[in-house]
Amino acid sequence: MTATIAVQGSSTQFSTDRTYPGLWTVTFSNPPINMFVPATVVELGALMTDLEADPSVKVVVFQSANPDFFVAHLDVAKAAERPETLGLWREFVLRLSSAPVVSIAKIRGRTRGIGNEFVLACDMRFASRQNALFGQPEVGVGLVPGGGALEWLPRLVGRSRALEIVLSGDDFGADIAERYGWVNRTLDDDGLDSFVDSLVRRLASFDRETLAAAKAQVNRFGTPTAAELQSSNDLFFPLLALPGAQARRSKVRNIGYGVRSDFELNFGRYLPSFGRTDDVDTVARRD
Repeated sequence: MTATIAVQGSSTQFSTDRTYPGLWTVTFSNPPINMFVPATVVELGALMTDLEADPSVKVVVFQSANPDFFVAHLDVAKAAERPETLGLWREFVLRLSSAPVVSIAKIRGRTRGIGNEFVLACDMRFASRQNALFGQPEVGVGLVPGGGALEWLPRLVGRSRALEIVLSGDDFGADIAERYGWVNRTLDDDGLDSFVDSLVRRLASFDRETLAAAKAQVNRFGTPTAAELQSSNDLFFPLLALPGAQARRSKVRNIGYGVRSDFELNFGRYLPSFGRTDDVDTVARRD
């Protein structure tokens, strides 16, 4: 793609390249592992306002500056300090999925939790066969996905596979994601950029009004409603307050949460090692 020209404005979570006519390329860069924090959601809302106000933009591509993490996950502690964050996220998801602009996620690295919910809300997803990993680990830490996975995944992969993804909390490689319909397709890492570049330039050569009309018609059959998204949103913080979730989260915080670590690289593998918190309680009562 074209060389990145950062148009930062007030954004600290990503840069935006508007060099190519009709195309914006947004690059996440929030070291060390591209966690989403409340500021990310606020800045994405501002990005949507800019996209909606620019009649020349036809396609937006989202990518990461970190080859190991597209988006790690939500910083839950910071989000809990600003509970309006999930409402702002729901609004962003609805705006992105219904915008007259075609959104494409070009995925390298770990894409878990709200990161996966972000790419699900994009119109298309293309992933590195060698370097993309997906997951919804919330159940393993006593939560449920509150940002759209429970609404998008059944539509894309079907009920049973959605249950496998959500209930296992495990990491899934790109080839399985492709087989399930989670992503449009996977490509060898050295061919991902050229494929996406060719596709977005092709789309940018078409009329914006026609692209938008076709997208709106397809959306009749594949997008969740605001009420559906809100229903999962409403579960998130009450579950976070439960003793089991608090106990599991205390274990997460002690093994490299939020920094580049073996835990963050292999989140899914660690979840079963937390054990069942009710087993601990049972042992304590017997003693």
